[in-house]
Amino acid sequence: METPLATFQRTVADAIQRAFSLPRDESTADMAPCAQEEFGHYQCNSALRLSKLLKKNPRQVAEQIISHLDDATKSRCSKIEIAGPGFINFTLTPRHLSFELNHQLNDPRLGAMKPLKKQKIVVEFSSPNIAKELHVGHIRSTIIGDCLARLFEFLGHDVLRLNHIGDWGTQFGMLITYMREVAPEVLKGHEKTDLSTLMGWYRAAKKKFDEDPEFKKRAQRQVVELQSGNAEAMHAWKLICDVSRRGFQDIYDLLDTKTTERGESFYNPYLAEVVTEFDKKGLITISDGAKCIFLEGYANREGEPLPLMIQKADGGFNYDTTDLAALRHRIFVEKADRLIYVVDAGQSLHFQMVFAAGEKIGWYDSSKLKVEHVPFGLVLGADGKKFKTRSGETEKLIDLLTGAVDKAREILIERLPTASVEEIEELAKVIGIDAVKYSDLSTHRIKDYTFSYDRMLKFEGNTAVFLLYAYVRINGIKRKTHANMDHVLAQHQIDLNHPTEVTLGLHLRRFGEILEYFSRDLLPNRLCEYLYELAEKFNGFFRDCRVEGTQEEGSRLVLCELTARIMRQGLEILGLETVERL
Repeated sequence: METPLATFQRTVADAIQRAFSLPRDESTADMAPCAQEEFGHYQCNSALRLSKLLKKNPRQVAEQIISHLDDATKSRCSKIEIAGPGFINFTLTPRHLSFELNHQLNDPRLGAMKPLKKQKIVVEFSSPNIAKELHVGHIRSTIIGDCLARLFEFLGHDVLRLNHIGDWGTQFGMLITYMREVAPEVLKGHEKTDLSTLMGWYRAAKKKFDEDPEFKKRAQRQVVELQSGNAEAMHAWKLICDVSRRGFQDIYDLLDTKTTERGESFYNPYLAEVVTEFDKKGLITISDGAKCIFLEGYANREGEPLPLMIQKADGGFNYDTTDLAALRHRIFVEKADRLIYVVDAGQSLHFQMVFAAGEKIGWYDSSKLKVEHVPFGLVLGADGKKFKTRSGETEKLIDLLTGAVDKAREILIERLPTASVEEIEELAKVIGIDAVKYSDLSTHRIKDYTFSYDRMLKFEGNTAVFLLYAYVRINGIKRKTHANMDHVLAQHQIDLNHPTEVTLGLHLRRFGEILEYFSRDLLPNRLCEYLYELAEKFNGFFRDCRVEGTQEEGSRLVLCELTARIMRQGLEILGLETVERL
Protein backbone atom coordinates (compact mmCIF):
# COMPACT_ATOMS: atom_id res chain seq x y z
CA MET A 1 0.00 0.00 0.00
CA GLU A 2 1.55 3.27 -1.15
CA THR A 3 1.47 6.40 1.00
CA PRO A 4 -0.15 9.55 -0.49
CA LEU A 5 3.25 11.25 -0.49
CA ALA A 6 4.81 8.36 -2.43
CA THR A 7 1.85 8.39 -4.84
CA PHE A 8 2.24 12.10 -5.52
CA GLN A 9 6.01 11.82 -5.93
CA ARG A 10 5.53 9.12 -8.54
CA THR A 11 2.73 10.82 -10.47
CA VAL A 12 4.30 14.30 -10.37
CA ALA A 13 7.64 12.81 -11.51
CA ASP A 14 5.76 11.28 -14.48
CA ALA A 15 4.15 14.66 -15.25
CA ILE A 16 7.53 16.42 -15.14
CA GLN A 17 8.97 13.85 -17.54
CA ARG A 18 6.09 14.30 -19.97
CA ALA A 19 6.12 18.09 -19.71
CA PHE A 20 9.84 18.68 -20.19
CA SER A 21 11.20 15.40 -21.62
CA LEU A 22 13.48 15.01 -18.59
CA PRO A 23 14.84 11.64 -17.42
CA ARG A 24 12.40 9.69 -15.20
CA ASP A 25 13.51 10.33 -11.63
CA GLU A 26 11.15 10.54 -8.65
CA SER A 27 13.63 12.83 -6.88
CA THR A 28 12.61 15.56 -9.36
CA ALA A 29 9.23 15.60 -7.59
CA ASP A 30 9.97 17.64 -4.47
CA MET A 31 6.85 16.81 -2.42
CA ALA A 32 5.96 17.39 1.23
CA PRO A 33 2.82 17.72 3.37
CA CYS A 34 1.57 21.31 3.53
CA ALA A 35 2.59 23.06 6.72
CA GLN A 36 -0.89 24.66 6.95
CA GLU A 37 -3.86 22.52 5.95
CA GLU A 38 -5.95 25.48 4.76
CA PHE A 39 -3.58 25.83 1.79
CA GLY A 40 -3.79 22.15 0.83
CA HIS A 41 -2.75 18.70 1.90
CA TYR A 42 0.44 18.22 -0.13
CA GLN A 43 2.80 20.67 -1.77
CA CYS A 44 5.18 20.33 -4.71
CA ASN A 45 8.19 22.67 -4.79
CA SER A 46 9.76 21.28 -7.98
CA ALA A 47 8.87 24.24 -10.19
CA LEU A 48 11.25 26.56 -8.34
CA ARG A 49 14.18 24.20 -8.79
CA LEU A 50 13.34 23.31 -12.39
CA SER A 51 12.94 26.96 -13.40
CA LYS A 52 16.71 27.45 -13.12
CA LEU A 53 17.40 24.35 -15.22
CA LEU A 54 14.77 25.21 -17.84
CA LYS A 55 15.34 29.00 -17.65
CA LYS A 56 11.61 29.63 -17.31
CA ASN A 57 9.39 31.46 -14.86
CA PRO A 58 8.57 29.07 -11.96
CA ARG A 59 4.82 29.71 -12.22
CA GLN A 60 4.95 28.79 -15.92
CA VAL A 61 6.82 25.61 -15.01
CA ALA A 62 4.16 24.84 -12.38
CA GLU A 63 1.37 25.38 -14.93
CA GLN A 64 3.04 22.94 -17.34
CA ILE A 65 3.44 20.31 -14.60
CA ILE A 66 -0.28 20.60 -13.71
CA SER A 67 -1.32 20.37 -17.36
CA HIS A 68 0.58 17.07 -17.70
CA LEU A 69 -0.82 15.39 -14.56
CA ASP A 70 -2.78 12.24 -15.34
CA ASP A 71 -6.55 12.10 -14.92
CA ALA A 72 -6.33 9.74 -11.92
CA THR A 73 -4.28 12.27 -9.97
CA LYS A 74 -6.65 15.11 -10.86
CA SER A 75 -9.67 13.03 -9.83
CA ARG A 76 -8.14 12.42 -6.39
CA CYS A 77 -7.98 16.16 -5.74
CA SER A 78 -10.70 18.69 -5.04
CA LYS A 79 -8.24 21.49 -5.75
CA ILE A 80 -4.84 21.88 -7.43
CA GLU A 81 -3.52 25.42 -7.38
CA ILE A 82 -0.35 27.42 -7.74
CA ALA A 83 0.66 29.58 -4.80
CA GLY A 84 3.42 32.12 -4.26
CA PRO A 85 6.36 31.96 -6.67
CA GLY A 86 5.44 28.50 -7.98
CA PHE A 87 4.36 26.10 -5.23
CA ILE A 88 1.75 23.57 -6.34
CA ASN A 89 -0.78 22.75 -3.60
CA PHE A 90 -2.89 19.58 -3.79
CA THR A 91 -6.07 19.11 -1.75
CA LEU A 92 -7.48 15.57 -1.63
CA THR A 93 -11.22 15.03 -2.00
CA PRO A 94 -12.98 13.70 1.13
CA ARG A 95 -14.23 10.83 -1.02
CA HIS A 96 -10.73 9.76 -2.08
CA LEU A 97 -9.35 10.17 1.45
CA SER A 98 -12.23 8.02 2.76
CA PHE A 99 -11.38 5.37 0.14
CA GLU A 100 -7.72 5.34 1.25
CA LEU A 101 -8.61 5.13 4.96
CA ASN A 102 -10.86 2.11 4.37
CA HIS A 103 -7.96 0.36 2.65
CA GLN A 104 -5.64 1.39 5.47
CA LEU A 105 -8.01 -0.12 8.06
CA ASN A 106 -7.63 -3.54 6.41
CA ASP A 107 -3.87 -3.26 5.94
CA PRO A 108 -1.87 -5.19 8.59
CA ARG A 109 0.79 -2.45 8.34
CA LEU A 110 -1.82 0.32 8.73
CA GLY A 111 -0.47 2.20 5.72
CA ALA A 112 3.24 1.63 6.30
CA MET A 113 4.98 0.54 3.11
CA LYS A 114 6.33 -2.97 2.87
CA PRO A 115 10.12 -2.82 2.33
CA LEU A 116 11.25 -3.47 -1.22
CA LYS A 117 13.94 -5.72 0.28
CA LYS A 118 13.88 -7.28 3.72
CA GLN A 119 17.06 -6.18 5.49
CA LYS A 120 19.14 -7.70 8.24
CA ILE A 121 19.45 -4.84 10.75
CA VAL A 122 21.69 -5.05 13.80
CA VAL A 123 20.80 -2.66 16.63
CA GLU A 124 23.31 -2.44 19.49
CA PHE A 125 21.90 -0.85 22.62
CA SER A 126 21.87 -0.77 26.45
CA SER A 127 25.33 -2.36 26.90
CA PRO A 128 25.95 -2.16 30.68
CA ASN A 129 29.10 -3.43 32.40
CA ILE A 130 29.16 -6.65 34.41
CA ALA A 131 29.35 -6.17 38.21
CA LYS A 132 27.78 -2.72 37.92
CA GLU A 133 24.11 -1.86 38.31
CA LEU A 134 22.25 -0.14 35.48
CA HIS A 135 22.07 3.55 36.30
CA VAL A 136 20.32 6.59 34.85
CA GLY A 137 23.02 6.79 32.16
CA HIS A 138 21.74 3.53 30.64
CA ILE A 139 18.14 4.65 30.31
CA ARG A 140 18.42 6.46 26.98
CA SER A 141 20.39 3.77 25.16
CA THR A 142 17.99 1.07 26.38
CA ILE A 143 14.76 2.93 25.59
CA ILE A 144 15.89 4.41 22.24
CA GLY A 145 17.47 1.15 21.07
CA ASP A 146 14.39 -0.89 21.94
CA CYS A 147 12.21 1.64 20.09
CA LEU A 148 14.35 1.44 16.92
CA ALA A 149 14.29 -2.36 17.05
CA ARG A 150 10.50 -2.31 17.40
CA LEU A 151 10.18 0.06 14.43
CA PHE A 152 12.19 -2.13 12.06
CA GLU A 153 10.47 -5.29 13.29
CA PHE A 154 7.08 -3.72 12.54
CA LEU A 155 8.25 -2.65 9.09
CA GLY A 156 9.13 -6.28 8.32
CA HIS A 157 12.91 -6.39 8.65
CA ASP A 158 15.05 -9.06 10.32
CA VAL A 159 16.32 -7.35 13.48
CA LEU A 160 19.13 -8.56 15.74
CA ARG A 161 18.94 -6.77 19.12
CA LEU A 162 22.49 -6.88 20.48
CA ASN A 163 23.46 -6.08 24.06
CA HIS A 164 27.21 -5.43 23.95
CA ILE A 165 27.87 -6.23 27.63
CA GLY A 166 31.17 -5.15 29.19
CA ASP A 167 32.13 -8.61 30.43
CA TRP A 168 35.89 -8.83 29.87
CA GLY A 169 39.04 -7.08 30.94
CA THR A 170 41.23 -6.06 33.88
CA GLN A 171 38.29 -5.38 36.20
CA PHE A 172 37.56 -9.10 36.44
CA GLY A 173 41.02 -10.00 37.65
CA MET A 174 40.64 -7.26 40.21
CA LEU A 175 37.15 -8.35 41.34
CA ILE A 176 37.90 -12.10 41.47
CA THR A 177 41.06 -11.45 43.53
CA TYR A 178 39.11 -9.32 45.99
CA MET A 179 36.22 -11.79 46.28
CA ARG A 180 38.66 -14.61 47.04
CA GLU A 181 39.65 -12.61 50.10
CA VAL A 182 36.21 -11.45 51.35
CA ALA A 183 33.68 -13.88 49.82
CA PRO A 184 35.36 -17.17 48.87
CA GLU A 185 32.15 -19.16 49.46
CA VAL A 186 30.32 -17.05 46.89
CA LEU A 187 32.96 -17.78 44.25
CA LYS A 188 32.66 -21.50 45.04
CA GLY A 189 28.89 -21.28 44.56
CA HIS A 190 28.13 -22.20 48.19
CA GLU A 191 26.58 -18.82 48.99
CA LYS A 192 24.41 -16.52 46.89
CA THR A 193 24.76 -12.79 46.34
CA ASP A 194 23.12 -10.02 44.33
CA LEU A 195 24.23 -7.31 41.92
CA SER A 196 24.12 -4.55 44.53
CA THR A 197 26.55 -6.46 46.77
CA LEU A 198 28.71 -7.30 43.76
CA MET A 199 28.93 -3.61 42.89
CA GLY A 200 30.06 -2.81 46.44
CA TRP A 201 32.83 -5.38 46.15
CA TYR A 202 33.81 -3.93 42.77
CA ARG A 203 34.23 -0.45 44.29
CA ALA A 204 36.28 -1.83 47.18
CA ALA A 205 38.42 -3.87 44.75
CA LYS A 206 39.06 -0.81 42.59
CA LYS A 207 40.15 1.21 45.63
CA LYS A 208 42.49 -1.57 46.76
CA PHE A 209 43.83 -1.99 43.19
CA ASP A 210 44.76 1.70 43.11
CA GLU A 211 46.29 1.79 46.59
CA ASP A 212 47.90 -1.63 47.19
CA PRO A 213 50.75 -2.59 44.77
CA GLU A 214 50.78 -6.23 45.93
CA PHE A 215 47.04 -6.57 45.39
CA LYS A 216 47.46 -4.98 41.95
CA LYS A 217 50.07 -7.61 40.99
CA ARG A 218 47.81 -10.46 42.15
CA ALA A 219 44.89 -8.98 40.19
CA GLN A 220 47.00 -8.68 37.03
CA ARG A 221 48.10 -12.32 37.38
CA GLN A 222 44.42 -13.24 37.72
CA VAL A 223 43.68 -11.48 34.42
CA VAL A 224 46.33 -13.61 32.70
CA GLU A 225 44.77 -16.77 34.17
CA LEU A 226 41.35 -15.69 32.96
CA GLN A 227 42.57 -14.86 29.46
CA SER A 228 44.38 -18.23 29.26
CA GLY A 229 41.13 -20.05 30.12
CA ASN A 230 42.10 -21.27 33.60
CA ALA A 231 39.15 -23.39 34.80
CA GLU A 232 38.92 -21.88 38.29
CA ALA A 233 39.16 -18.32 36.96
CA MET A 234 36.54 -19.03 34.27
CA HIS A 235 34.17 -20.50 36.88
CA ALA A 236 34.47 -17.35 39.01
CA TRP A 237 33.98 -15.12 35.95
CA LYS A 238 30.85 -16.97 34.87
CA LEU A 239 29.38 -16.74 38.36
CA ILE A 240 29.94 -12.96 38.45
CA CYS A 241 28.35 -12.61 35.00
CA ASP A 242 25.30 -14.68 36.00
CA VAL A 243 24.67 -12.55 39.11
CA SER A 244 24.88 -9.41 36.96
CA ARG A 245 22.56 -10.79 34.30
CA ARG A 246 19.86 -11.52 36.84
CA GLY A 247 20.09 -7.92 38.07
CA PHE A 248 19.94 -6.56 34.51
CA GLN A 249 16.99 -8.79 33.63
CA ASP A 250 14.84 -7.38 36.43
CA ILE A 251 15.07 -3.99 34.72
CA TYR A 252 14.64 -5.33 31.18
CA ASP A 253 11.48 -7.15 32.32
CA LEU A 254 10.14 -3.94 33.87
CA LEU A 255 10.88 -2.06 30.63
CA ASP A 256 9.54 -4.93 28.47
CA THR A 257 12.84 -4.95 26.57
CA LYS A 258 14.36 -8.00 24.89
CA THR A 259 18.02 -8.28 23.92
CA THR A 260 20.51 -10.86 22.70
CA GLU A 261 23.63 -10.68 24.85
CA ARG A 262 26.88 -10.65 22.95
CA GLY A 263 29.47 -9.22 25.29
CA GLU A 264 33.07 -8.21 24.75
CA SER A 265 34.17 -11.75 25.68
CA PHE A 266 32.40 -13.08 22.59
CA TYR A 267 34.87 -11.23 20.36
CA ASN A 268 37.97 -12.18 22.37
CA PRO A 269 38.98 -15.05 19.98
CA TYR A 270 38.95 -12.63 17.03
CA LEU A 271 41.09 -9.81 18.44
CA ALA A 272 44.47 -11.15 17.30
CA GLU A 273 43.01 -11.84 13.84
CA VAL A 274 41.90 -8.21 13.55
CA VAL A 275 45.38 -6.92 14.40
CA THR A 276 47.00 -9.37 11.98
CA GLU A 277 44.63 -8.33 9.18
CA PHE A 278 45.43 -4.64 9.59
CA ASP A 279 49.14 -5.49 9.82
CA LYS A 280 49.09 -7.47 6.57
CA LYS A 281 47.41 -4.54 4.78
CA GLY A 282 50.22 -2.25 5.96
CA LEU A 283 47.83 -0.07 7.97
CA ILE A 284 49.59 -0.34 11.33
CA THR A 285 52.14 2.12 12.70
CA ILE A 286 54.11 1.41 15.87
CA SER A 287 53.80 4.33 18.32
CA ASP A 288 55.50 4.07 21.73
CA GLY A 289 55.45 0.30 21.31
CA ALA A 290 51.71 0.15 20.61
CA LYS A 291 50.14 -0.88 17.29
CA CYS A 292 48.09 2.01 15.95
CA ILE A 293 46.07 3.00 12.91
CA PHE A 294 46.36 6.63 11.80
CA LEU A 295 43.37 7.85 9.80
CA GLU A 296 43.32 10.91 7.61
CA GLY A 297 41.40 13.82 9.10
CA TYR A 298 41.70 12.84 12.77
CA ALA A 299 43.91 14.94 15.05
CA ASN A 300 44.11 15.86 18.73
CA ARG A 301 43.75 19.37 20.17
CA GLU A 302 47.39 20.12 19.43
CA GLY A 303 46.84 19.21 15.77
CA GLU A 304 48.88 16.01 16.00
CA PRO A 305 47.62 12.83 14.28
CA LEU A 306 45.21 10.94 16.53
CA PRO A 307 45.87 7.19 16.74
CA LEU A 308 43.35 4.38 16.91
CA MET A 309 45.28 1.99 19.15
CA ILE A 310 44.41 -1.66 18.53
CA GLN A 311 47.16 -3.37 20.55
CA LYS A 312 48.91 -1.98 23.60
CA ALA A 313 52.68 -2.06 24.08
CA ASP A 314 52.31 -4.97 26.52
CA GLY A 315 50.43 -7.00 23.89
CA GLY A 316 46.99 -6.45 25.39
CA PHE A 317 43.87 -5.41 23.46
CA ASN A 318 41.34 -2.67 24.20
CA TYR A 319 37.90 -1.31 23.32
CA ASP A 320 39.06 -0.19 19.87
CA THR A 321 40.13 -3.74 19.04
CA THR A 322 36.91 -5.22 20.39
CA ASP A 323 34.69 -2.78 18.47
CA LEU A 324 36.61 -3.48 15.26
CA ALA A 325 36.15 -7.22 15.83
CA ALA A 326 32.43 -6.64 16.46
CA LEU A 327 32.12 -4.57 13.27
CA ARG A 328 33.89 -7.28 11.27
CA HIS A 329 31.69 -10.04 12.72
CA ARG A 330 28.47 -8.14 12.00
CA ILE A 331 29.50 -7.53 8.41
CA PHE A 332 30.89 -10.93 7.45
CA VAL A 333 29.14 -13.37 9.79
CA GLU A 334 25.80 -11.68 10.46
CA LYS A 335 25.83 -10.30 6.89
CA ALA A 336 23.99 -7.21 8.06
CA ASP A 337 22.51 -4.68 5.65
CA ARG A 338 22.45 -1.93 8.26
CA LEU A 339 24.35 -1.47 11.54
CA ILE A 340 23.02 0.84 14.25
CA TYR A 341 24.95 1.67 17.43
CA VAL A 342 22.84 3.41 20.10
CA VAL A 343 25.56 4.85 22.33
CA ASP A 344 25.89 8.24 24.04
CA ALA A 345 27.23 11.25 22.14
CA GLY A 346 30.48 11.16 24.11
CA GLN A 347 31.55 8.14 22.05
CA SER A 348 31.03 9.84 18.67
CA LEU A 349 34.73 10.27 17.84
CA HIS A 350 35.49 6.67 18.85
CA PHE A 351 32.86 5.29 16.49
CA GLN A 352 33.80 7.64 13.66
CA MET A 353 37.35 6.28 13.81
CA VAL A 354 36.29 2.62 14.17
CA PHE A 355 33.94 2.94 11.19
CA ALA A 356 36.56 4.79 9.15
CA ALA A 357 39.13 2.06 9.91
CA GLY A 358 36.66 -0.63 8.87
CA GLU A 359 36.04 1.10 5.58
CA LYS A 360 39.75 1.80 5.00
CA ILE A 361 40.65 -1.88 5.31
CA GLY A 362 37.90 -2.72 2.84
CA TRP A 363 35.39 -4.47 5.09
CA TYR A 364 32.56 -2.37 3.71
CA ASP A 365 31.64 0.46 1.38
CA SER A 366 29.68 3.21 3.15
CA SER A 367 27.74 3.92 -0.05
CA LYS A 368 26.32 0.38 0.12
CA LEU A 369 26.25 -0.55 3.82
CA LYS A 370 24.78 1.85 6.39
CA VAL A 371 26.87 1.89 9.56
CA GLU A 372 25.41 4.47 11.93
CA HIS A 373 26.19 5.76 15.38
CA VAL A 374 22.94 6.98 16.99
CA PRO A 375 24.11 9.45 19.67
CA PHE A 376 21.98 10.93 22.42
CA GLY A 377 22.25 13.61 25.08
CA LEU A 378 22.24 13.47 28.87
CA VAL A 379 19.51 13.07 31.44
CA LEU A 380 19.71 16.13 33.72
CA GLY A 381 18.48 16.83 37.22
CA ALA A 382 16.53 19.91 38.28
CA ASP A 383 19.87 21.72 38.78
CA GLY A 384 20.70 21.35 35.09
CA LYS A 385 23.56 18.92 35.79
CA LYS A 386 23.88 15.16 35.29
CA PHE A 387 21.07 13.44 37.15
CA LYS A 388 22.29 12.24 40.56
CA THR A 389 20.87 11.29 43.94
CA ARG A 390 20.79 13.81 46.81
CA SER A 391 23.97 12.24 48.16
CA GLY A 392 25.68 12.99 44.85
CA GLU A 393 25.80 9.39 43.59
CA THR A 394 24.61 8.26 40.17
CA GLU A 395 20.93 7.32 40.34
CA LYS A 396 20.20 3.60 39.99
CA LEU A 397 17.88 2.94 37.08
CA ILE A 398 15.70 0.59 39.14
CA ASP A 399 15.15 3.37 41.71
CA LEU A 400 14.25 5.83 38.96
CA LEU A 401 11.67 3.46 37.47
CA THR A 402 10.10 2.38 40.75
CA GLY A 403 9.92 6.06 41.72
CA ALA A 404 7.82 6.74 38.60
CA VAL A 405 5.49 3.85 39.47
CA ASP A 406 5.12 5.19 43.04
CA LYS A 407 4.23 8.67 41.75
CA ALA A 408 1.71 7.22 39.30
CA ARG A 409 0.13 5.21 42.11
CA GLU A 410 -0.38 8.39 44.18
CA ILE A 411 -2.15 10.09 41.25
CA LEU A 412 -4.36 7.08 40.50
CA ILE A 413 -5.49 6.60 44.11
CA GLU A 414 -6.79 10.17 44.02
CA ARG A 415 -8.37 9.91 40.54
CA LEU A 416 -9.90 6.44 40.92
CA PRO A 417 -11.10 6.15 44.53
CA THR A 418 -13.33 3.13 43.75
CA ALA A 419 -10.62 1.12 41.95
CA SER A 420 -9.29 -2.04 43.57
CA VAL A 421 -5.75 -2.28 44.88
CA GLU A 422 -4.93 -4.76 42.12
CA GLU A 423 -6.19 -2.40 39.39
CA ILE A 424 -4.30 0.55 40.86
CA GLU A 425 -1.06 -1.48 40.97
CA GLU A 426 -1.46 -2.66 37.37
CA LEU A 427 -2.26 0.84 36.09
CA ALA A 428 0.54 2.44 38.13
CA LYS A 429 3.14 0.15 36.62
CA VAL A 430 2.00 0.81 33.05
CA ILE A 431 1.58 4.57 33.47
CA GLY A 432 4.80 5.06 35.45
CA ILE A 433 6.99 3.16 33.00
CA ASP A 434 5.21 4.63 29.95
CA ALA A 435 5.73 8.14 31.35
CA VAL A 436 9.50 7.61 31.74
CA LYS A 437 9.86 6.11 28.27
CA TYR A 438 7.78 8.75 26.51
CA SER A 439 9.51 11.63 28.29
CA ASP A 440 12.79 10.32 26.90
CA LEU A 441 11.63 9.47 23.40
CA SER A 442 9.66 12.69 22.85
CA THR A 443 12.87 14.69 23.34
CA HIS A 444 15.07 15.12 20.27
CA ARG A 445 17.60 12.42 21.12
CA ILE A 446 20.68 14.57 20.52
CA LYS A 447 19.51 17.08 23.15
CA ASP A 448 19.80 16.78 26.92
CA TYR A 449 16.56 16.76 28.89
CA THR A 450 15.59 17.43 32.50
CA PHE A 451 14.03 14.51 34.33
CA SER A 452 10.81 15.46 36.16
CA TYR A 453 8.16 13.07 37.49
CA ASP A 454 5.67 15.93 37.82
CA ARG A 455 6.00 16.98 34.18
CA MET A 456 6.02 13.48 32.66
CA LEU A 457 2.90 12.41 34.60
CA LYS A 458 0.75 15.40 33.59
CA PHE A 459 -2.62 14.76 31.95
CA GLU A 460 -2.13 17.63 29.52
CA GLY A 461 0.60 18.44 27.03
CA ASN A 462 2.87 16.10 25.12
CA THR A 463 3.00 13.28 27.69
CA ALA A 464 2.32 9.55 27.72
CA VAL A 465 -0.62 10.11 30.09
CA PHE A 466 -2.26 12.52 27.61
CA LEU A 467 -1.95 9.95 24.82
CA LEU A 468 -3.23 7.12 27.01
CA TYR A 469 -6.19 9.26 28.03
CA ALA A 470 -7.02 9.90 24.35
CA TYR A 471 -6.83 6.14 23.67
CA VAL A 472 -9.13 5.42 26.63
CA ARG A 473 -11.58 8.07 25.36
CA ILE A 474 -11.69 6.44 21.90
CA ASN A 475 -12.55 3.06 23.37
CA GLY A 476 -15.05 4.74 25.70
CA ILE A 477 -16.97 6.05 22.67
CA LYS A 478 -17.15 2.56 21.22
CA ARG A 479 -18.38 1.12 24.53
CA LYS A 480 -20.96 3.87 24.98
CA THR A 481 -22.74 2.95 21.74
CA HIS A 482 -22.99 -0.72 22.87
CA ALA A 483 -22.20 -1.60 19.26
CA ASN A 484 -20.72 -4.92 18.21
CA MET A 485 -17.58 -3.65 16.48
CA ASP A 486 -17.23 -6.78 14.33
CA HIS A 487 -20.69 -6.09 12.92
CA VAL A 488 -19.97 -2.37 12.54
CA LEU A 489 -16.75 -3.07 10.62
CA ALA A 490 -18.55 -5.57 8.39
CA GLN A 491 -21.45 -3.24 7.58
CA HIS A 492 -19.92 0.26 7.50
CA GLN A 493 -17.06 2.17 5.96
CA ILE A 494 -15.47 5.51 6.72
CA ASP A 495 -17.24 8.35 4.93
CA LEU A 496 -15.65 11.71 5.73
CA ASN A 497 -17.80 14.82 5.52
CA HIS A 498 -17.23 17.15 8.46
CA PRO A 499 -14.01 19.27 8.25
CA THR A 500 -12.62 17.83 11.52
CA GLU A 501 -13.28 14.32 10.19
CA VAL A 502 -11.18 15.22 7.13
CA THR A 503 -8.44 16.70 9.35
CA LEU A 504 -8.33 13.55 11.48
CA GLY A 505 -8.50 11.29 8.42
CA LEU A 506 -5.63 13.06 6.68
CA HIS A 507 -3.45 12.70 9.78
CA LEU A 508 -4.28 9.00 10.07
CA ARG A 509 -3.30 8.50 6.43
CA ARG A 510 0.17 9.96 7.14
CA PHE A 511 1.11 7.22 9.63
CA GLY A 512 3.14 5.36 6.99
CA GLU A 513 4.92 8.54 5.95
CA ILE A 514 6.01 9.26 9.52
CA LEU A 515 7.39 5.75 9.96
CA GLU A 516 9.30 6.12 6.69
CA TYR A 517 10.92 9.37 7.90
CA PHE A 518 11.61 7.76 11.30
CA SER A 519 13.31 4.75 9.67
CA ARG A 520 15.69 7.12 7.88
CA ASP A 521 16.68 9.66 10.53
CA LEU A 522 16.17 7.40 13.59
CA LEU A 523 14.51 10.18 15.60
CA PRO A 524 11.80 8.71 17.87
CA ASN A 525 10.44 12.18 18.66
CA ARG A 526 9.00 12.20 15.10
CA LEU A 527 6.57 9.42 16.04
CA CYS A 528 5.87 11.02 19.44
CA GLU A 529 4.93 14.30 17.77
CA TYR A 530 2.72 12.45 15.27
CA LEU A 531 0.85 10.62 18.07
CA TYR A 532 0.47 13.81 20.11
CA GLU A 533 -1.04 15.58 17.09
CA LEU A 534 -3.24 12.53 16.48
CA ALA A 535 -4.59 12.77 20.04
CA GLU A 536 -5.25 16.49 19.58
CA LYS A 537 -6.98 16.00 16.22
CA PHE A 538 -9.10 13.21 17.69
CA ASN A 539 -10.09 15.53 20.55
CA GLY A 540 -11.17 18.06 17.90
CA PHE A 541 -13.26 15.37 16.20
CA PHE A 542 -14.71 14.34 19.58
CA ARG A 543 -15.67 17.98 20.23
CA ASP A 544 -17.30 18.61 16.85
CA CYS A 545 -18.73 15.26 15.76
CA ARG A 546 -21.18 13.35 17.90
CA VAL A 547 -21.05 9.59 17.33
CA GLU A 548 -23.79 7.89 19.36
CA GLY A 549 -27.26 7.98 17.86
CA THR A 550 -26.34 9.96 14.75
CA GLN A 551 -26.86 9.09 11.11
CA GLU A 552 -23.07 8.92 10.79
CA GLU A 553 -22.63 6.59 13.80
CA GLY A 554 -21.39 3.60 11.75
CA SER A 555 -18.86 5.59 9.73
CA ARG A 556 -17.61 7.47 12.78
CA LEU A 557 -17.24 4.29 14.82
CA VAL A 558 -15.04 2.86 12.06
CA LEU A 559 -13.01 6.10 12.07
CA CYS A 560 -12.63 5.71 15.85
CA GLU A 561 -11.48 2.11 15.37
CA LEU A 562 -8.79 3.11 12.85
CA THR A 563 -7.64 5.89 15.21
CA ALA A 564 -7.41 3.41 18.11
CA ARG A 565 -5.45 0.91 16.01
CA ILE A 566 -2.91 3.50 14.86
CA MET A 567 -2.58 4.98 18.34
CA ARG A 568 -2.03 1.52 19.84
CA GLN A 569 0.47 0.53 17.14
CA GLY A 570 2.36 3.79 17.43
CA LEU A 571 2.60 3.43 21.20
CA GLU A 572 3.73 -0.18 20.80
CA ILE A 573 6.57 0.89 18.49
CA LEU A 574 7.63 3.36 21.19
CA GLY A 575 7.55 0.49 23.69
CA LEU A 576 4.50 1.80 25.57
CA GLU A 577 1.61 -0.31 26.85
CA THR A 578 -2.01 0.85 26.62
CA VAL A 579 -4.72 0.81 29.31
CA GLU A 580 -8.51 0.58 29.12
CA ARG A 581 -9.24 2.92 32.04
CA LEU A 582 -7.61 6.08 33.34
